[in-house]
Amino acid sequence: MIRALAFTILFYSWTAIMGVLVLPLLLGPARLILAYSRVWIRGALWLLRITVGLTYEVRGSEHIAESPVLYAVKHQSAWDTLAINLLVRDGAIVLKRELTWIPVFGWCLLKARQIPIDRDGGPSALRRMVAAAQARLRENRPLIIYPEGTRVAPGAAAAYHAGAAALYGALDVPVVPVALNSGLFWPRRSLNLRPGKITIEFLPALGPGLPRREFLDKLETAIESATEKLIEDAVSRYDLHRSVADCG
Repeated sequence: MIRALAFTILFYSWTAIMGVLVLPLLLGPARLILAYSRVWIRGALWLLRITVGLTYEVRGSEHIAESPVLYAVKHQSAWDTLAINLLVRDGAIVLKRELTWIPVFGWCLLKARQIPIDRDGGPSALRRMVAAAQARLRENRPLIIYPEGTRVAPGAAAAYHAGAAALYGALDVPVVPVALNSGLFWPRRSLNLRPGKITIEFLPALGPGLPRREFLDKLETAIESATEKLIEDAVSRYDLHRSVADCG
């Protein structure tokens, strides 16, 4: 807990400093903000390593595509939203619009041309999301979505939302499923960070053209089965109790 508290203090201090320094850059192009955010994230992950002893490894990097593609990422932890920006360069992330209301941070999200969505907006919100995603693809940027829509603790289940299927059906691009076990080490709504090594795995892409139900079934099966294996591996490697995997 002392290590986790040290990280939290240093992380928010680092974020505050970077938040002040970024203000003049908001007058520049989106690419500048994207590059600046990677500096902030590298600093945050470095702090995580030196205070908590938490690092990460990447599997399946051969599935990280340079061409326009949609990444569907398992969501267990705040770590996911940081690291994916380093692994998928200049990605346009589908995120809840409330994040754009946060001073400075939200301004950076908007300037970086991320894709806010009103999760209670129904079909009209999905249409706006698809239109924004099409615009980002025309900029040759990959897309990133968290199909569960929120952080889900390891071992827990949540329905995959309509957003991933809507983008898949409208964009005609491959979808790369992404599994991870970050929630074991950085649980949601908790400062109980644990040392170890998070594993994130990029899986073979699902090609365009599948029927909606078949796509969702294949996507969920790919992500959930790979995630379960990563959880089992970490529980065994770090001698964690299974109850840790179910914490939230």
